[in-house]
Amino acid sequence: MSMTVGPSAPLSVQARKRKKFWNSLGLGLLFVSPWLIGFLTLTLYPFFSSLYYSFTSYNILSPARWIGLENYQKLMSDTKFMASIGNTLYYTVIAVPLGVVLAVSLALLYNQKLPGNRLFRTLMYVPLIVPPVATALLWQWIFNPQVGLLNALLARIGVVGPTWLGDPHWSKISLIIIAQWGVGGSVLLLLAALQDVPRPLYEAAEIDGANLWHKFVHVTLPMISPVVLFISITGIINSFQVFTEAFIVSGGEGGPVNSTLFYSLYLFQQGFRYFHMGYASAMAWLLFLAVLIVTLIVFRTSARWVIYDRS
Repeated sequence: MSMTVGPSAPLSVQARKRKKFWNSLGLGLLFVSPWLIGFLTLTLYPFFSSLYYSFTSYNILSPARWIGLENYQKLMSDTKFMASIGNTLYYTVIAVPLGVVLAVSLALLYNQKLPGNRLFRTLMYVPLIVPPVATALLWQWIFNPQVGLLNALLARIGVVGPTWLGDPHWSKISLIIIAQWGVGGSVLLLLAALQDVPRPLYEAAEIDGANLWHKFVHVTLPMISPVVLFISITGIINSFQVFTEAFIVSGGEGGPVNSTLFYSLYLFQQGFRYFHMGYASAMAWLLFLAVLIVTLIVFRTSARWVIYDRS
């Protein structure tokens, strides 16, 4: 009895390699399966199903009914929807630049060798570990026109404070002030960037006769510009989705006179108060597209003012 060895030997080696590959792949998939299952069921499926529901009339209790673009057409004539867009843009246009300027200013201050710097850096991070609901309740008391801290301080210098959250002209300003409460995270990132600015650049600027302002504009700001870009983009995305503080201080209504009815709050009302899931899904997709477009525009324009070359 004879055995054929020639072609079968390399095939068996390849078969062993394939088996080893599939065993390794199976083991890898087994380890990542909790994340994979969560991603597929809790992220990917809701993401695409919301796109489908945005073209339907759906109230959870009955099957979805296909209505095409009707939800999107209704949004164009919805006055509350337009008000929510205006409120969100107002909030974003003021809160984001103000947050960036405040963060850069505080980072420059904390980058100096001042007594108590380490303590202040630690305290600056404390607001970030406070739950948003607790933060909103705390500021609701601060802005209280009768017993609040802010009006009490203003009264000491002879200024009669407004009713803040109860006044449609001051309510969005109040929420913008609350947003600056969490500026500590951006300050820490900028502080790390400031401490990484090459010292020889400052020395060269001083030789050229640069003063403090010139060094900030021509050395510091370009060197920390990638971090400024990052906090600007994350600030824009967060501002477009502002919800918790507005929900708490207005009792979920968006008042007074719809002045705190932000986009996410109105989306929540449509989806989970009135069960207009199709309508809310259409709003969610418009928000997604708006955030995507604005982010791409910021990225495209960043090539003009962000410097990545540190040499």
